[in-house]
Amino acid sequence: MMWLNKKNKRESTPSQDEQRAEVLAEMGAQLWTRRLEKGLSLEEMVIITKISRRLLQAIEEANLSELPEPVYTQGLIRQYADALDFNGAQFSSSYPIGTNRVNFKPIWKTTSARLRPVHLYILYIFVIFGSISGLSQFLNTASLQASNVQNNQKVQKVAPVIGSQLTPSKNVQLQTFSQSSNNGQQVQIGVTLKEKSWIRVVADGKIQYEGELPEGTQRVWKAQGQLTVKAGNAGGVLVSVNKEEAKQLGEPGTAKEVTIAAVNRS
Repeated sequence: MMWLNKKNKRESTPSQDEQRAEVLAEMGAQLWTRRLEKGLSLEEMVIITKISRRLLQAIEEANLSELPEPVYTQGLIRQYADALDFNGAQFSSSYPIGTNRVNFKPIWKTTSARLRPVHLYILYIFVIFGSISGLSQFLNTASLQASNVQNNQKVQKVAPVIGSQLTPSKNVQLQTFSQSSNNGQQVQIGVTLKEKSWIRVVADGKIQYEGELPEGTQRVWKAQGQLTVKAGNAGGVLVSVNKEEAKQLGEPGTAKEVTIAAVNRS
């Protein structure tokens, strides 16, 4: 009978691994709960603690087979607890590393250290709502940026043919020609519009015309020294210098400026 009592007593005493697993399960539940309360992922905790994801997950899940020797595991627990604003030394001191059984005391008072299913559902809902909110904000930002890019592209496509654009841009080509006039004192330019275009004509430094001319318009301007013609849609404008054959001013849809100067001949 005495032998049986001793045997039953040995069987009722949990092994060291069982003790560690039981205590670590309580610790892991508290660390996991605190991490979720702070909205931190395991990947973020890896950066903060410098501990691998495998070891952090093993601590939370009380998976002793993935953890090192007890004394090193206790150090990992302390480091993890410190990162979550626990008192790491006090928190990890309950983890048994010797032969004596140690009872784990939770850091905060609860009716049960283990999380109940209701608590898990609440935490899951909190995480899901946070993820949906972040995703919605990201999509709205991306949509706004895409809309701005499209608007900018439209403005860039229209800009070359807008008459009010007076300053040279990448699409504006400046050319200067010296053309002898019939009398050596005057230069004449004729403009014919195949398509509607904005036109500006400057004669001897004075603006003679600036505005939009319809298709089919024919106009002639003269100057004593220099004539400058600028068109918003160069492909739709034919230019004739001193009654010579008319030529297309430039490429369709691009702005171009041409200057013709009179040259006196002796």
